[in-house]
Amino acid sequence: MTGPDIEGLRLLVLVGEAGSLGRAAERLRISQPAASKRLSALERRLRLVLVVRGPRGSELTPTGRAVAAWAERVLAEIDALVVGAAALRGEQDNDLDVAASMTIAEHLAPAWIGTLRQRAPELYVRLQVTNSEHVAALAAREEIGLGFLESPTVPGGLTSRRVAADRLAVVVPLDHPWARRRTPVRPDELARTPLIVRERGSGTRDTLDRALERTGTTPVRPLLELGSSTAVRSAVAQGAGPAVLSALAVAADLADGRLVEVTVEGLDLHRVLRAVWPARRRLGGAAAALLRVASGGRPQVRRTAAPSAPDRASRPARGSSPAP
Repeated sequence: MTGPDIEGLRLLVLVGEAGSLGRAAERLRISQPAASKRLSALERRLRLVLVVRGPRGSELTPTGRAVAAWAERVLAEIDALVVGAAALRGEQDNDLDVAASMTIAEHLAPAWIGTLRQRAPELYVRLQVTNSEHVAALAAREEIGLGFLESPTVPGGLTSRRVAADRLAVVVPLDHPWARRRTPVRPDELARTPLIVRERGSGTRDTLDRALERTGTTPVRPLLELGSSTAVRSAVAQGAGPAVLSALAVAADLADGRLVEVTVEGLDLHRVLRAVWPARRRLGGAAAALLRVASGGRPQVRRTAAPSAPDRASRPARGSSPAP
C-alpha cells in the first residue's frame, strides 16, 4: 500500500477541528467537491472509514480520530523539515520578524508562534505589536517576514491570505442605560453616541467606521481615543462609556460579568483577519511555515470565545510591545 497523501492528512485534521468538510475545504482554499474527493481517496488508500457525514456536518469516527492524531505528528515533522531545509538553502538564518495588529498579537499570534517553535525550536521570533496600518507599511517595506492585520481592506502591493475570522462587540459598563435595555440599539443611535475607540489606523476603528458607513451613518466625535484594546477595556470597565472591541478582547470580561454586550440591529461587525507580505516576494522558509500554522484550522470567534493562553517563547523586537 502506498503512503497517504499529505494534503489528505491535512484535510482530515481540519475536518476534525472544524466539524465540517466545507469549513475545512475553505481553510485549505479548495472547493468542497474537491475536498470530498480527497477525503474519499484517503479512506480508500488507508481502507478505513474516517469520517461520518451528516446533515449537521462531518464527524471523525473513532478510527478517524486516531488517524488524525497520527497525522498531526506527521504534519508537524513536515513543517519542521520545510523550515530546516530552508535554513540549509540559506533562505533564512533562523530569525523571523513578524508584526501583528493588537487583537491578533494579544489573542492569536502567541499560540501560532508557540506551535511553530515547537516544530522548529532553534527559530528566534521577534514580534512587533502595532496597528493594522503600520503592519501593512512594514510588510510593504519588507522590514518583516510576515504581517497579520485586521483592517477591512489590504493596501495594494501586498499579497494576503485569510487566517481567521473575528467580530466586534459593542460593550458597556454595568451601570450604563444600554446594559438594561431590552431592545437592540439602532445603527444611527450608535453613531450618535460618543464612543471610546481605538486610534485611526487600527483595524478595529476602520471596521467600525466602514460598518456604519454601509448603514448610511457617520459616527460623531469619539469620547476617548486610546492606543490599545486593553486601555479601551479598562476605560469601559471604569464607567467612562461604551466601546466597540473585538469579541476576543472582551470575552473574559463578558463571561465574568464586568462588561455587558449590547446588540446592534442591522450592523454587520464581522471581519476577516489576514496575513500579508509583499506581492513581489515568494513566501518561503519560516514565514511560510508560520503562515501554514496560522491558516491551518484556527477557530472562528464565537460569543463565548476566551482569549488564547499566552506563549512566552516569542520575543519582541527592540522598541516593540511584547506579546502577552
